[in-house]
Amino acid sequence: MDTAIRNTIRRLRFDHGEMTQQELADKIGVTRQTVNAIELGKYSPSLEVAFRIAAVFRVPLDQVFQYDGDRTASEKKKV
Repeated sequence: MDTAIRNTIRRLRFDHGEMTQQELADKIGVTRQTVNAIELGKYSPSLEVAFRIAAVFRVPLDQVFQYDGDRTASEKKKV
């Protein structure tokens, strides 16, 4: 089953000087494993961590995380 929350963290890391997962983790106060799980969509961060991630990249929260839980299964297939 696909997660309803998608993110662009991997792209943002590479757009910001090829930042490693460890470097991002250090900046937001979590483990590298947590960053990895968030990137893979296996874990949804707390709201505080989500805002920290957006702050590191200096972008709005909706440029980091996208929620598509309101879309039906047929709409998701069209994308």
